Amino acid sequence: MKHLLSVADLDAATATGLLDTASRLKETLLGREVRKLPTLRGRTVVTLFYEDSTRTRVSFEIAGKWMSADTINISAKGSSVSKGESLRDTSLTVSAMGADCVIMRHPASGAAHRVAGWQDKDAAVTGTHTSVINAGDGTHEHPTQALLDAATLRDELGAIAGRRIGIVGDVLHSRVARSNVLLLSTLGAEVVLVAPPTLLPTGVAEWPCRVSHSLDAELPALDAVMMLRVQAERMHGGFFPSAREYAIAYGLNENRLALLPEGAPVLHPGPMVRGMEIAPAVADSSNAKVLAQVRNGVHVRMAVLYHLLAGAPE
Repeated sequence: MKHLLSVADLDAATATGLLDTASRLKETLLGREVRKLPTLRGRTVVTLFYEDSTRTRVSFEIAGKWMSADTINISAKGSSVSKGESLRDTSLTVSAMGADCVIMRHPASGAAHRVAGWQDKDAAVTGTHTSVINAGDGTHEHPTQALLDAATLRDELGAIAGRRIGIVGDVLHSRVARSNVLLLSTLGAEVVLVAPPTLLPTGVAEWPCRVSHSLDAELPALDAVMMLRVQAERMHGGFFPSAREYAIAYGLNENRLALLPEGAPVLHPGPMVRGMEIAPAVADSSNAKVLAQVRNGVHVRMAVLYHLLAGAPE
C-alpha cells in the first residue's frame, strides 16, 4: 500500500489482511499495562484536519503513539490555512518538514486524492515519499471508518460473507455509507440501504446494494443494522418535513429493535443524535456496539499505519 484513499482501492484479500492485522494488534495489546509497540519508532505522522473531529483524529493520534510514532496534530483553524495558504502548499510544507504520513480530513470530495497526487509528484523529485490517508473527504469516502465497522461486524457475527447488513438514514451526505457499501459488498455481504428518496444520491442504483424505503419491512431479515447521522450541516433545503417525522419513519426505537433478530448488532459512526435517528434506550442497549466501534477504530488505524509505513506485505 502506498496511500489509503478509497475503499475501491482494496480488494477482498487486502481488506481482510488489514482486518487480520488489526485483530492481531488488539490481541497483542490485550491486558498490557503499557500499550506501546516499537513498530513505527522514528516515523512521523501528521493529522491535518480541515473539519472538526473527535473519534477519527484522536484514534489516529492514539494509534500512532501506541506504535511509537511521533504524532503531530494540525487544525486548519490554528494554522496558516487561516491566513490563506492553499491546500497544496500546506500539504507539501508538512511533507518537507519530514512527515512520513499525512492523515487528512477535508470538506471537499476528492481532496485526499489531489494531495496524494501532489505528494507523488514531489516524491519523484525529492526521493522522499509521504503516504496519505483519507480520513473523510466531503461526501465522498471514509475508508478507515468502513474498516473499523467491518472489524466490529466480524467480531459480532463471526463472518461478514453471506450476511445482510442494513444502512439506514442520510445516505446522500454520508461518506461512511459509500465506503461501507463498497467494503461490505467486497467482503461478501448483502447491503441494503434504507432511506427516504430525498436522502439517496443520484446514481445509487449503480452501487453494489439494494435500496428500500421501508425500515420496518427490512429489519426482520437483517443480521446487523448501521444507523447514520443526519448531517444537517450539509443540508441546504428541506429533505424531510421535520425531525419528529424523520424519527417516526426512520429512527431506530425500542419497538423496531424488537423486529431485529435477537442479539443483532446496532452500529453508528457517531456522533449520535439521540431521539432522532436512534432512541436513547437503543443507543444504551446491549445490541449497540458503538463503543466497540471506537475501540476497534484504534486497532484498525494502527493496522493501516503499519501496512503503509512498516513495509508489511500487501
